[in-house]
Amino acid sequence: MEQLTGLDAAFLYMEQENSPMHIGSIAIYDPSTAPGGFVRYKDILSFIEERLPLANTFRRGLANVPFGIDHPYWVEVEDFNLEYHVRHVALPKPGDWRQLCIQSARIMARPLDLTKPLWEFTIIEGLDNVEGVPKGSYALISKIHHSAIDGMSGVDIMNALHTIKPGDTLPALDDNWKPEKKPSAVEMAVRGYLGNVKQPFKWVEMAGKTLPGLARTIKGLLTKEFSLGQAMSVPRTRFNNKISAHRVIEGVAFDLARIKEVKTGVPGAKVNDVMLTIVGGAMRKYLESKAELPETTLVAMAPVSVRSNDESGSLGNQVSAMMVQLGSDIADPTERILSISAYTQEQKALTSALGARQMSELSKTAPALFTGIAARLYTQFGLANSTKPFFNTVVTNVPGPPIPIYSNGAQMVKYYGLLCLFDGLGLGHVVMSYDKEVTITITADRDMMPDPEFYAECLQESFDELELAILGSNQKSAPAKKAKAKSKAAPKKKRAPAKKKTAAKRKPAAKLDTPKDEPPLEQKAG
Repeated sequence: MEQLTGLDAAFLYMEQENSPMHIGSIAIYDPSTAPGGFVRYKDILSFIEERLPLANTFRRGLANVPFGIDHPYWVEVEDFNLEYHVRHVALPKPGDWRQLCIQSARIMARPLDLTKPLWEFTIIEGLDNVEGVPKGSYALISKIHHSAIDGMSGVDIMNALHTIKPGDTLPALDDNWKPEKKPSAVEMAVRGYLGNVKQPFKWVEMAGKTLPGLARTIKGLLTKEFSLGQAMSVPRTRFNNKISAHRVIEGVAFDLARIKEVKTGVPGAKVNDVMLTIVGGAMRKYLESKAELPETTLVAMAPVSVRSNDESGSLGNQVSAMMVQLGSDIADPTERILSISAYTQEQKALTSALGARQMSELSKTAPALFTGIAARLYTQFGLANSTKPFFNTVVTNVPGPPIPIYSNGAQMVKYYGLLCLFDGLGLGHVVMSYDKEVTITITADRDMMPDPEFYAECLQESFDELELAILGSNQKSAPAKKAKAKSKAAPKKKRAPAKKKTAAKRKPAAKLDTPKDEPPLEQKAG
């Protein structure tokens, strides 16, 4: 048995009827590349079954400590049933992108059964009218509890289910997996008691590891190397209240080469800065159309992976976080990306001073009773409606394979990430790169965002404006592609007149000269 850390267990404690805490993805496959030109449901089952030994998540379930006096444990389950975890449905005609998003949102809104291994795959057939996707393709919607994985370990699971070439076969594996008898309540109570006895020693150990980081942070604040003031000034928006149990999903795909071209036009900028600028512009457009745009900038929480190479196959979360200003108070896209680029560099210095790894480890020592009670009270009393938000949205960047990959011989042609929501966070973004594309997928509360197609238009317009501003109208543009099929767009509401806003205490804008040498692609995962 392996015990969950305080950070992993926190995602379990946050699980409520209105906020199931799983993350996932939408992967779309073209079966024409598979042997025989088609893939059957039983073929997918067989393919997954032979790869179960490659990921610990598949056959591990929870063993809870009585009365929640300590964090739960992972145990190899006795009654694992693959067909329970891999479901199969089909879209009705016409089988377009909007139908796929609606079905995916329904799947993501349903909680996982916490008495079984914490994952589900749903195969969706009938994708006959999705723009940019071959007719007859199918999708795999993955759903895995956040207590078991973070963004990078989720990539490891996807890698276990894919091959580099359509005809690649898996070498013979020794499946040494053995189920464990679920421990009794008495045994778990003893474990919980011993765990609480050891807890103070863990706190002392972690305090010793984090003190140097705190000292570096205080020094940086005194020397004004970085500041916390603006990151703490988070305005309230429609997305920062108690959420409902209903979800919407939408996604936009961009040409990765064009994103990199925009990046090279801004000295010192990274691909992640470009994506944050697109999100900041989209949120500005959306809230401005509702006459709800705050005067101060919106703030995003950007998860940062601290997972080492030798932890790639382990369960749980190895993440820290960085707060990033989105420049939503800046109308000009050039000024916005310059501001974001400067601010992310400052926040990286702050994260480095604190020690992202040490902060992640410290969060894992949170006591079970305190964490569990705090999470439940926060939801039950609707505190998200009255407390100041810590951030307005999440933008997590997950790098995918840079080349085409295959599952059961079928080529993956599209890849989108999905997030969990909780009270105070009604809108999340996943930036996912794959092959020659990069996608932004949003998961939102349906009551807070009843018009996700309009928000997709905002994302597209934000990119178009940024591309025009950086590359100029004389550049031959390859416009980014919306993932959905052509359909009637959500009606636009009349926008309030835009006011020219500039951020307070912004760093001066740098001169835009395209550097001769393009810096390497930098992406974060969470």
